[in-house]
Amino acid sequence: MVSSVMPTYGRIDIAFERGEGPYLFATDGRRYLDFASGIATNSIGHAHPHLVRAICEQAGRVMHVSNLYRIPEQEKLADRLVASSFADTVFFCNSGVEALEGATKVARRYHFHNGEPHRTRIICCTHSFHGRTLGMLSATDKEAYREGFGPRVQGFSHVAFGNLNEMRAAISDDAAAILVEPVQGEGGVNAAPEGYLKALREIADEFGLLLIFDEVQCGMGRTGKLWAHEWAGMAPDIMASAKGLGGGFPVGAVLASEKAASGMKPGLHGSTFGGNPLAMAAANAVLDVILADGFLAKVERTAASLHGKLEAVVKRHPKVVEEVRGSGMLLGLKCVVPSGDLQTRLREEHGMLTVGAAENVLRLLPPLTIEEAHVDEAVKAVDAACAGLARDAA
Repeated sequence: MVSSVMPTYGRIDIAFERGEGPYLFATDGRRYLDFASGIATNSIGHAHPHLVRAICEQAGRVMHVSNLYRIPEQEKLADRLVASSFADTVFFCNSGVEALEGATKVARRYHFHNGEPHRTRIICCTHSFHGRTLGMLSATDKEAYREGFGPRVQGFSHVAFGNLNEMRAAISDDAAAILVEPVQGEGGVNAAPEGYLKALREIADEFGLLLIFDEVQCGMGRTGKLWAHEWAGMAPDIMASAKGLGGGFPVGAVLASEKAASGMKPGLHGSTFGGNPLAMAAANAVLDVILADGFLAKVERTAASLHGKLEAVVKRHPKVVEEVRGSGMLLGLKCVVPSGDLQTRLREEHGMLTVGAAENVLRLLPPLTIEEAHVDEAVKAVDAACAGLARDAA
């Protein structure tokens, strides 16, 4: 008999009743160090007092009105995101995949508006993950996710991530945009090679394409800058944001330049829930924390410490883990043993939560608010788990 909750997840048999900072507390009372963060979503930790207060206060006033009316909280967040990015305008939705669907529509509409309606194809990359709607399944490079869901949505193609020659060769008259994650998360925690993003900017400009960045996972401070592409000293035309933007509350956003959004007008896109007052209160509270003086500099320092200490673990246990990947607090341990074995041991024996990824990689995605003591606690757990797996294999 099917369960009342549709069985689309292979859930771990733990339920949590509360959280505090980087910790989650299960219903059996056990405390876990959360280096999963709801898959890079609880950006400022659990039960952050400023975020909790903002949500509660807004809920006591008005939660939802729809986009038939002005929403001052939405206008405030849009102004702040514009001021803190390349963008001139923002559309709000509820998730990362919605933001990417919206970004695709903006790009295609741009070319239609400019008299080139045949330019609809989005060039994506291998190992990419952009979500699970029918459209984004075709943008995502994983055939297993598409099996059984009928024909692929047309208008998406793939080239090797990091390969500029393949990117150039893929451009033809129907190309509308390039879509890429500056740091791939689900696909194996692969950071863009040095110079790659800047070269994509040049290619897009040369051929009249728009450049779309998927910063759903790697944005909102996760790499030590507000946006991951800032490290490359350049900017896209369109960007998708979500996950950490709401700190655990469902919020998504499409950020775009005035040029890229020039084809959009009332009636072309919409969302019933997107940008409602409650979601905007949450996102504004998260921005209050992340944009505070010194916050991102501290994230960068703490992330560097975590990366360095994990490198030392790799050197001590080369038969268990072989590499530390990623950027900032989006890190991956490339495993020699099955990554699920390390994930399970960390959780069951050392009370630490992590996330799997492709290419036998284990992701570490702590809240951006962790302290050095939490770094040491996490590294101690990883070291002990690796030592245990090495003993088992001996």
